[in-house]
Amino acid sequence: MMEAHKYRNLSNEEKEELFSNYLLDSWSFSKVDSFARNEKAFEMNYVYREPSKFSASSVAGTAYHSALKLYFSELKDGVKIDVADMQIVAIEEIEKVKPNKWKTQKTTPTIEECRKKATEVAIALINNFLSDVSVYEGDMKEIISVEVYCDQFLTINGVDIPLPCHSIIDLVIKTNEDKIVVIDHKSKSSFSDEKELKFSIGKQAITYVKMLETQNDIHVDEVWFVENKYSQNRDKSPQLNCFKMILDKDTRRLYEALLYEPLKRMLEAISNPDYVYLINEADNFVDKAELYEFWTKTMISEVEDYQIPENKKELISKRLRKIRDASIGTINPKTIKEFRRNAAAFIQYDLTNKDMTKEEKIEHTLNTLGIKVNIAHTFKGYSSDTFLINVSSGTNLSSVQKYKLDIASALNVSSIRMMKDLFVYEGKSYLAIESGKQREQDLLFDATLVDGQKIPIGVDNFNKVIYWDTDNASTPHMLICGSTGSGKSVCIISIFEYAKLIGFTDIVLFDPKFEFTRYAGKGIKVYNDIDDIEKAMEELVVTMNELVKTSGKRKTLVVFDEFADAVASSKSGNALKIYKEVPEGTFANGNIKYKRVLAETKKSLEENLKILLQKGRSSGFRIIAATQRASVKVITGDAKVNFPVQICFKVPKETDSKVVLDEAGAESLSGKGDGLMKSPDYSGAVRFQAFYKS
Repeated sequence: MMEAHKYRNLSNEEKEELFSNYLLDSWSFSKVDSFARNEKAFEMNYVYREPSKFSASSVAGTAYHSALKLYFSELKDGVKIDVADMQIVAIEEIEKVKPNKWKTQKTTPTIEECRKKATEVAIALINNFLSDVSVYEGDMKEIISVEVYCDQFLTINGVDIPLPCHSIIDLVIKTNEDKIVVIDHKSKSSFSDEKELKFSIGKQAITYVKMLETQNDIHVDEVWFVENKYSQNRDKSPQLNCFKMILDKDTRRLYEALLYEPLKRMLEAISNPDYVYLINEADNFVDKAELYEFWTKTMISEVEDYQIPENKKELISKRLRKIRDASIGTINPKTIKEFRRNAAAFIQYDLTNKDMTKEEKIEHTLNTLGIKVNIAHTFKGYSSDTFLINVSSGTNLSSVQKYKLDIASALNVSSIRMMKDLFVYEGKSYLAIESGKQREQDLLFDATLVDGQKIPIGVDNFNKVIYWDTDNASTPHMLICGSTGSGKSVCIISIFEYAKLIGFTDIVLFDPKFEFTRYAGKGIKVYNDIDDIEKAMEELVVTMNELVKTSGKRKTLVVFDEFADAVASSKSGNALKIYKEVPEGTFANGNIKYKRVLAETKKSLEENLKILLQKGRSSGFRIIAATQRASVKVITGDAKVNFPVQICFKVPKETDSKVVLDEAGAESLSGKGDGLMKSPDYSGAVRFQAFYKS
């Protein structure tokens, strides 16, 4: 039976008012455990949202959890998967970790080494699991749920906790004896001592139990903690060890009392913006240099330097002002900065905290990896910076490519782009690296940049305007691709505004997703419904054919947004066939007998688009086709032949970039108009910032 709780039935407005008194909006066992172990680490990770970097073993543990989620989800449906499926999921999870999120260490000094170690550990964990799977399945009658997300107000030790508890429970099963069991997967380098587990693990167990029982109105009998030791036992004993916790009434009371004490202290701390979080010097689970570096950062930083949610910025801002005022009043700011540099120096393999320029970080990273380089030139762009690098003679340039992730980690960005070819500047060749950054200003639409029949697309990192030459016979049509938020739509808007300035009086916009309806009637014909799009496309082909016959020209810009979705939902097959009734004979009563015959088969939307692309260029038609989906089914080889100008904004994966541009790079863009353009007018893919037209 769900316990009554005085905060559970509050309105959203009342909850918002309640949460405004706390630095956090929820609690969990991991937060309570972190607070109890090391308050300063808790402050860094949860109050200021400055997460620690992930070691190879911690990433491997996450990957192992993902593999088990797949295994038990399929098993719940009666399907038993094999090791390959689990390994694929684990490796995909490892690949998701951005370079600047890895924690490089003495044994794993490069990102590649981190990934390699994480993969080896994850695969070892999966193999161990499959070898000893009877630990789970030996007494399993039924899988009730896999990875249960819980979000509930709880009563702990008789006290209604004013914040909801958020948690994910790995596995819930029913045993052959009809007991309900919560199971938590753990990856370990060595097994825990069972005597210590009885007390240390009880707080986690009771948190899960209270969560599940409150949310699902069931009674949990036991909690199992299954440890998987990834280092191999020399005596060939099992790699999995299951610690079972039986939850009788007295055990529950004990663990609730043990949980309540640190939980209460944590709540008191996060309800007091002036609370001083202490560093636990004896905590071996954290990087103390990292903590001290964070501590000094709070003395000299503003709230904008942290990823703080909007509803907590005011509280954190007040806290930072008090910290800064107090510290500057007692400690010289130069001393604080010097201390911070000293703390950062002990974080041996993490350059993000070092007091170095970006150029110095790139040089240092490659030099320590045995590649002698120096930065010859730096160019500051809107969304990215370009570094031109001198590489010492005799260096295999492909060897630099494999350290892209390490450079990204040093610069604290999710990825970097290395130009595929050497870049020539002032008569000399350089290796070029582009690193994304937080854009400080928009590149605004500027009518004065129009040059003849050239449409300005954006500005590159060398402050040169990038154009689409609509008068060039080799660049008649353009393909634009980019995921949501990449800047694709904004770029399209600026293009047809520039098109009006250079004399395109006939602009047609096919807009099946209704993104540009506000432009209808502003010198632009906008079609949204698929039937209207098909009809308008047919009329364009008719007009084009008439112009071809008379050698006429008409400057027409056709913008087809989300063309792939429109083609997929357009008429095909029998729907394109038009029938008519013709006399076949006369009935005995004198009525005419008719039969239905095929009169014509209309061309599909896709066929008409292809005709317009292939024949329309000579009669003045210029076509832009745009899509969010960088799929080979959408952007086929035949399609790309018709679009010599290709623009790709940010896409999720490297393979998406290769589909559009035939090379990687678009997956590392910053979004919001940061793009790559390939055109016969330029050498290689040019990075640019697109114009913004409000």
